[in-house]
Amino acid sequence: MPELPEVESIVRTLRDGLVGATILAVDLRRKDILRRGHADQIARLRGRQVQAVNRRAKRILIELDTGEVLGIHLGMSGRLTLEPPDAPVRPHTHLLLNIDSAAFAGQLRLRDPRRFGGVWLLAPGENWPGRLGPEPLCVRPAELGRRLAQTRRAVKTALLDQALIAGLGNIYADEALHAAGIHPCTRCDRLTCEQIRGLCRAIKLVLRRALRHRGSTLRDYVNADGRPGDFQALHRVYDRAGEPCLRCRTAIGRMVLGGRSTHFCPKCQPATGEDGKHEDVKT
Repeated sequence: MPELPEVESIVRTLRDGLVGATILAVDLRRKDILRRGHADQIARLRGRQVQAVNRRAKRILIELDTGEVLGIHLGMSGRLTLEPPDAPVRPHTHLLLNIDSAAFAGQLRLRDPRRFGGVWLLAPGENWPGRLGPEPLCVRPAELGRRLAQTRRAVKTALLDQALIAGLGNIYADEALHAAGIHPCTRCDRLTCEQIRGLCRAIKLVLRRALRHRGSTLRDYVNADGRPGDFQALHRVYDRAGEPCLRCRTAIGRMVLGGRSTHFCPKCQPATGEDGKHEDVKT
């Protein structure tokens, strides 16, 4: 699933072509991708102008001159790309917007083979459904610590909770915990102030590095101009089980925590006496 760096990279590459563009035509090919709004409302986007393109957590927000927001979540396999009007339409392309601006004339296409994502048409002033925590690039150590202290969950599990902190996923939670030297099973309410400050720094450091490399492409992800990310070549622990840690040469470990594959270095991220005793841990 695209996480914050991947979604932010898409947003940045969308802005040049979309901001100021007029939607000339709408082609909705599957109604079941609509999570909020109806097909006739989507059809009425014709003639609307794009005012801004932003991101909140893992969601893309296309802001229109009417005050409406076209929100897109890419799920596991979604791609949102700017394409020439004569480019072949690939299978599983569910929404096409013909757009015209000074910078780009073509189509914005949403392709999602697995359809775990979706499209939300939000009315002016309407918020996206569900609670979202603070953005990880902006959160301060005190706020992160306050939020983590309220739960007894393993810190890795908590970092994936979008209501606690919004935008992290499996890749960057693993990478940030390794950078901070914290075992993934460490209970949140047992983190020290020093560990929380280190984790807050590590989250921001890892995300900024990933952004410089357009995120990580493991399978489906490309940004809006079709380019993959290359941060996967710089992963320290994620998807490197059995390979040597780049810091200490210890073999990277893997376990399933809360149903999610979790990678860590047993030496750089030492477990305490209580770590690993969670019921949702499988080795």
